[in-house]
Amino acid sequence: MSFKPDVVVIDPITNLSINDRDHEIKPTLMRLIDLIKRKQITAVFTSLITGESADIETSEVGVSSLMDTWLLLRNVEENGERNRTMFVLKSRGMKHSNQVREFLMSERGIDLVDAYIGPDRVLTGTARMIQEERTEASSQLRRMKDERHRSELRNKRMALLAQIEALKSEAAGLEADSQFSAAQSAADDAAAERSLQRMATARGKKASNGKERK
Repeated sequence: MSFKPDVVVIDPITNLSINDRDHEIKPTLMRLIDLIKRKQITAVFTSLITGESADIETSEVGVSSLMDTWLLLRNVEENGERNRTMFVLKSRGMKHSNQVREFLMSERGIDLVDAYIGPDRVLTGTARMIQEERTEASSQLRRMKDERHRSELRNKRMALLAQIEALKSEAAGLEADSQFSAAQSAADDAAAERSLQRMATARGKKASNGKERK
C-alpha cells in the first residue's frame, strides 16, 4: 500500500446501510476500523441520528464500542433560531469535559464557544450573547462600585492620617508649653530662694554691726 494517509474520514457510515445487506455492514466496518488502527491512522466516522434516540450511546450500525472518542452534535431550536452544540459523549481512557459547547461555522472555519451555563438552563446563540453582555455590564458596574468604595476608603484613611498628624503636632506643642512652664516655675523658685538667702545674709550683717557699736 503506497498511499499512507494520516487521517481517514468516513462520512457518514449510516449511508452504508442497505436493507437487504445490513448484516454485512458491521463486520466490514470492524475490519476497516481494525486495519486503520493497526496502521496508526487517525479515523473520523460520522453517523446520522434521526429523531430523539433514547439510546444515544449505540450507533445504528453497532460499532460505537470500537470508537475511542465519541462527539455528539445537536441542533437546538430556541427563541426562533437554530443553534449547534457539541459535547464529548465518551472518551476511552482520557479525561474530558462534560460541558456542552456551542460551535459556529463561518468563513474562518469552525469556532468553539462556551455555552452560558445558567442556574436552570444552558443558553446558546443570541440568548447566550445577550446574557454575556448583561453579565459583563453587571461585572463592570460591580468593578466601578468596588473602585469607588476603595477610593472612599483611601480618602478616609488620608483624612484620619491628617487628623493624627494634627493631634501629634498639638500634643507636641502642649508638651513644649508644659516644659516651658515647669522651667519658668523652677527658675522663679530659684530666684525667690536666692532673694531669701540674700535678705537673710543682709540682716545677719546688720545685727552684727549693731553689737559692735555698743
